[in-house]
Amino acid sequence: MRIGLVTEGGYPYVSGDAGPWCERLVRGLEQHQFDLYALSRSRRQEDGGWVPLPPQVGRVRTAPLWTAEDDGVVHGRRARRRFAECYGELAAVVCTADRDDPRGPGHPAGLADPSGLADLRDLGDSGAHDDRAGGTDDQADRFASALYGLAELARDEGGLAGALRSESAVRALERACRAPGAPSAAREARVPDLLAVAAHLERALRPLSLDWYEDDGLGAADLCHTAGGGTAALPGLLARHFCGVPLLVTEYGVHLRAHYLATGAETTAPAVRSLLAAFHRALAAEVYRRAAVVTHGNAHARRWQERCGADRARLRTVHPGMDAAPFAEAGESPEAADPATLVWVGRIEPAKDLVSLLHAFAEVRGQEPGARLRIFGTAAGPDAAAYLGHCRALAAQLFPDEADGPHTVGDNPVSFEELGGPEAPTLADAYASGAVVVLSSVVEGLPVSLVEAMFCGRATVSTDVGAVVEVIGGTGLVVPPRNPRALADACVALLRDPERRARLGAAARARALELFTVEQNIAAFHGIYLEIVSHCPVRRVLLDGSGEPLPFATPAEAHVPGHWTAPAAPARTPGPAVAAPARTAVPARAPEATR
Repeated sequence: MRIGLVTEGGYPYVSGDAGPWCERLVRGLEQHQFDLYALSRSRRQEDGGWVPLPPQVGRVRTAPLWTAEDDGVVHGRRARRRFAECYGELAAVVCTADRDDPRGPGHPAGLADPSGLADLRDLGDSGAHDDRAGGTDDQADRFASALYGLAELARDEGGLAGALRSESAVRALERACRAPGAPSAAREARVPDLLAVAAHLERALRPLSLDWYEDDGLGAADLCHTAGGGTAALPGLLARHFCGVPLLVTEYGVHLRAHYLATGAETTAPAVRSLLAAFHRALAAEVYRRAAVVTHGNAHARRWQERCGADRARLRTVHPGMDAAPFAEAGESPEAADPATLVWVGRIEPAKDLVSLLHAFAEVRGQEPGARLRIFGTAAGPDAAAYLGHCRALAAQLFPDEADGPHTVGDNPVSFEELGGPEAPTLADAYASGAVVVLSSVVEGLPVSLVEAMFCGRATVSTDVGAVVEVIGGTGLVVPPRNPRALADACVALLRDPERRARLGAAARARALELFTVEQNIAAFHGIYLEIVSHCPVRRVLLDGSGEPLPFATPAEAHVPGHWTAPAAPARTPGPAVAAPARTAVPARAPEATR
């Protein structure tokens, strides 16, 4: 099978998002051929180069999202008219989307609650989401018509780089914002706001101008797999639109939620925030509507996808695969840990709420004077460094050096350490240094540190955020966030009960090995690939070296539309029996794994 894998800011670049997951997927499915289509985010990322690629990667095509050089395309009058019509329709949909949202204009979900849970509690599992997030069917059709109209214009006349940055694009946005019925947030947009929105749309729509959608590109793939939503999914949408290639979308971090968190009220003008939220909601709804299958890593992400218009029947849960081998030694010898030590591992930032953890540990020390807390992490960026400094000062204030007790002067019970030091040269060593691993976050997606601790066979105490409960599944203790007293009580309970710690740690390791390994992730995607291809006919004709068609070059399809059994015949008055024509089942064979 030939897979077109589309990434944004990740694989095959050395630095970026989702790189390790994509690399493990490609290397694990060596029976398939992968063509990589990578969108880069910065010059620095491109200069960093690629990771070594396995032989099953056929080719790599890249395009930058961080710059849009003038392509020299000059559109004629007819092309300019087509652009004005399509872009004007897109702008009109964006400006009216908030008006159709029952929560009111300019209400981006998740801004009030960064975890996104508050916005979803009223939704529950009812599935009533289509009209709330993606707008009405008419709005969705108008957005799709405008989007694909722009793509067809780019294909027929050349790139849209100049047109998307032109004055006509800004004027189209202005007309849509001033049109009767536009929401108040759009009507209040000033010229700087319109310029900011136009610049954002130009960047988001850059994939429309790529030459990836021909028979020598994504059109030759049996399946397009996009590692992300939003802009990363646009090439997949266009491959489906132009060539009929089925689309698989994987979101381990929901694109729309990430956009809401990135455009906070304190950094973005209300009009800009409202218009961009409407655009990304409409784009997410179109991606979910056209994808054959949409995968997520946990129920927290699934609720967001359903809220944005995804059909529940096409959603699949595929937990992120992690390599358990580095943690095997720690997991097989949990008794080697210091029974009085708590461990925290992660990226140091305010969302991790180390302040609550330190206050909780102060209460732990009051009940268990010999307890210690080891914090392993790094602070990337000036804000994180300032937060780390604040946490160090708080620890010094809460735990002044004491000559009495189990610790000597200068031996603070809280230590801030970096991985790679003599006492913790590896990540597994950090987890193995304590008996209980603590997570104190107020915002979390899928808690990777918890999965790693589970691989190490450690009992855990966590706050109830994101996908924490789904990950641990009853193999650890869960407390409310921002509640130091509850966090302290749970830690003391495990520190005082070694048998319970051992029991929970063993159960956690067994659960992690069952659900979160690379092997289960690869097996799940292999099955999804076969499922999608078996339901999507191959429409192209394959030719041999001389240009002649190759008979039987593509496998028979396993899916036949319609019902396999005829409906029951209505009751008849007594009379001669007449046999109803039977529906014949056409034998089908499974798609070939390789080609």
